Formats: sequence, C-alpha cells, structure tokens
Amino acid sequence: MRNQAIQRTPAPPGDITLEDYQRAMLNILEDASEEKARLEQTERAVINILEDFATEKRRQEDTQRAALNILDDFSDEKDRLEEMQRAALNILDDFSQEKGRLEQTQRAMLNLLDDFGMEREKAEAANLQLRETIASLRRAKDAADAANRELEAFAYSVSHDLRAPLRTIAGFGEVLYEDYFDRLDEEAKDSLKRIIEATEKMGQLIDDLLNLSRLTRAEMKRERRNLSEIVRKVAEAKKKAHPDREIRLEIEEGLYAEVDERLMSVVFENLIGNAFKFTGKRESARIEFGSTNQDGRRVYFVRDNGAGFDMTYAGKLFQPFQRMHGDKDFPGTGIGLATVKRIIQRHNGTVWIEAEKGKGASVYFTL
Repeated sequence: MRNQAIQRTPAPPGDITLEDYQRAMLNILEDASEEKARLEQTERAVINILEDFATEKRRQEDTQRAALNILDDFSDEKDRLEEMQRAALNILDDFSQEKGRLEQTQRAMLNLLDDFGMEREKAEAANLQLRETIASLRRAKDAADAANRELEAFAYSVSHDLRAPLRTIAGFGEVLYEDYFDRLDEEAKDSLKRIIEATEKMGQLIDDLLNLSRLTRAEMKRERRNLSEIVRKVAEAKKKAHPDREIRLEIEEGLYAEVDERLMSVVFENLIGNAFKFTGKRESARIEFGSTNQDGRRVYFVRDNGAGFDMTYAGKLFQPFQRMHGDKDFPGTGIGLATVKRIIQRHNGTVWIEAEKGKGASVYFTL
C-alpha cells in the first residue's frame, strides 16, 4: 500500500527526482514512525505517570485516611486524657476529703486515747474497790461461816438443853397417865393429854430444826439421777402407810437431773408427804409429779387435788413455822416447805406454789 501511495504521488517539480522524493517521504515516514514511537513511549510514560499519580493519589488518600485516623485517635486519646485528668482531679478531691477524714480519725483516736487513759484510771480504781469488796466479802463469809458454826453448836446445845426438861415432863406425864389416870376427873385428863401432846410436838419441832440446820450445811454431791424413780419410791412408801385410802399416782417417766440424791429425797418426802396429808379428806385423791417448760427452762411440779388454800397468804409458806391450816385439820410443824426451799436454793433453783382453796395445790421448782 505504501508503494501504491508512492506511485500515485505526482512527480516533484524542478530538479527533485522521484527517488529523492521517495527518500524524503521515507525519511518523513520514518521520522513519523519514530515520532509515533516516541508518542507511544510518551503516552506510555504519561500513562505510567498517570498510573503512578493514581497510585500516589491512592497513597495520599491512604495517607490522608491514616492521618484522619490518627487525628481521630488523637481526638479519642485527647478525650481519654481529659477523662484521666478529670479522674485525677476527682482522685485529688477524694484524697483531700480522705485526708480530712484521716485527720478527723486521728483527732478521734487521740480523744479515745485520752478517754482510754481516763477509763484506765477508773478501771484501776474500780479494780481496787473490787479487791477491797472481795476482801470484805471474804471476811463476811468467814464471819458467816463462824456464825453458822456457832449457830449449829447453839442449836445442838439448845436441843440437848430442851430435850432434858422435855423428857422429864413427858416422863412424869406418862407416869400420871398410866398410874393416876383413873383418879383424875375429865378436865384433868384433858389437861394431861394436852401436856403429853405438847411435849411430843416440841420434840418434833426440835428434830425438824436440827434437820433443817444439818441440811443447810450438809456437803452436796450432785450426780445425774432419775427424779421419777425417787418420787416413785417415796410415793409407794407413803401409799403403803395408808392402805385404806384410794390414791391415784401419776408420775412422768424419765425425768433426769443433776442433783444430790439424798437431799432431793428429803424434798420429795416433804412434798409428797404434804400431798398425802392435804388430800386426806378426799374420797379419791390424785397426786401428780411431772415437768413443763417455762421461758425455755425445765420446771418440775408436785400437784394434788387436796384442800388448797387462799393465795393471799402464800408468801408465808416457805418460812419456818408458817402454816395455812390448824393442827386439828392437818397437823404439822411448818418446817417442811422451809426445808424444801433451802435444798432447792442449794441446787441453784427456785421454788414457788400455786393453789386454790378447795381445789388443791401445785408446788413448782427449778434446778
């Protein structure tokens, strides 16, 4: 096609030959081809530049985004720093408050130390007074022990001094009763009986007082014992002594306690004995031993359906020689319940009584 184009080209004017023209055209074409190549290189270079520019642009965009991210991070860090600053300020405020509290605590501790010093002085004074009180109590105990020993000796002495004239009176009374009873008129016989009964009662009073004194000072040996069995032995013995009476015994089983068995036998001798005595006018007597709970503590009781009494005078019953009934109705010396109270107190317990006239009585005690 290039040759055809050359052939169609008109002949150059003048002296320029066709070959020159063709060479010139070839040169031009070669130059054009080289220019085209340069243009293509330039184009490729431009394209490369554009690509490099695009890459650079992307790098710049990445850099810009990184910078924005850094700015965002910096903003977040700035916020965190501000929060840390605020937290630090709060900590300083809290520290200031804590410092104030510590100062107050320190002042309080100093005041406490001052108070402790004063309290220590008071305690030392109280200890001194307590030691003096203990020493005084020891002296009082020694004096009480001595007084009790003297009282016991006096009781024995009085009992022996009283027994001699009582034996004399009782002896002569029996002589008169046996040898001269038929010679006496009715008034003299009645007086003689009264004298003999009075001497017997006086002898019983002396025996009861001596027993009360012994029980108050007797050595105790507390062991776990079955109270139900102790009561049963006492009650069965009392029942055999009254074979003609209808008496129903109700004894709760398995009641154990730490007691001195000998002393508790004396307690039940008196309580069961009183129950037998004061139900003597009942056709059908009922005597009960059992326990109940009051305010979380075990309370034992002996109950009967006997004569009872007016509770107005109940406070006197546990005092020696205090009685609610006359000898004609229910004979006795008035020592039994006083003895019971002493023994229960020696067991660190309390005793009280509840009754209603004509409906019986209940004696309660704790150990």
